[in-house]
Amino acid sequence: MKRVLTALVLIPLVLYVVLWGPRWLVYAVTSLVAFLCYYEYAGIAAAYGAGDPGPLGYAAGLAMLLAGARDFPLLCAIFAMAALSLFLRQPDLGKTLPRAALLVTGVLYVFGCWKFALLLHAVSPYWLLYGLVLCWVGDAGGYYLGRRFGRHKLAPRISPAKSWEGAAASAAASTLFGYFYLARFLPSVPPAAAILVSAAANAAGQLGDLAESAIKRGAGLKDSGAILPGHGGFLDRVDSTLFVLPLVYLYLRLAV
Repeated sequence: MKRVLTALVLIPLVLYVVLWGPRWLVYAVTSLVAFLCYYEYAGIAAAYGAGDPGPLGYAAGLAMLLAGARDFPLLCAIFAMAALSLFLRQPDLGKTLPRAALLVTGVLYVFGCWKFALLLHAVSPYWLLYGLVLCWVGDAGGYYLGRRFGRHKLAPRISPAKSWEGAAASAAASTLFGYFYLARFLPSVPPAAAILVSAAANAAGQLGDLAESAIKRGAGLKDSGAILPGHGGFLDRVDSTLFVLPLVYLYLRLAV
């Protein structure tokens, strides 16, 4: 019930911001969610024993969100050099590379992926909404049908509750949603492409979910946080979204 109530509160807010909110609000909300996700990631990263990634990640992440698309590769290279340089003063030099790697990975994983939310919104708010809702539908289908019919474990070492049946239900739900959504709101997408990109996005989302689960399990944690009743932390709620948004944007780049 907590899971459903949380969704009922968040979904109308997200719909308003994405479809009708001014651009500054889209940037502000995206930045806030990214900051919360990175805060939770930093807590997970610290549990690996190399030390907290530090505050540089927030500044670098904000710069990524605000940077133009052309500046993004250069910014990533500069940030990687800055991270390695910063940790040269690490008392234990054996932790220099692990700590820098945790910092760079976290910024690219969280802020880098949320950057594509802004890029999709710039193309059309309906493309961003597509990426977000596709994840919600897939997560809901996999969660509820997987609990009811799941018998065969998908990745027992990483996420014991997930099943192949749930994964199939998630893929079917997302693909069906994507086909009708794109036909209604973005009719320039051919039907075959709508099916393929929706199925591929769902696969990316499920991989993102497993990736975050593996990160948490490696750190000995069950949830990234407890801010969202029934869902855990923000990172737990958007782990699939972080992998879906770049893939949807890739489709747009290849399709144009």
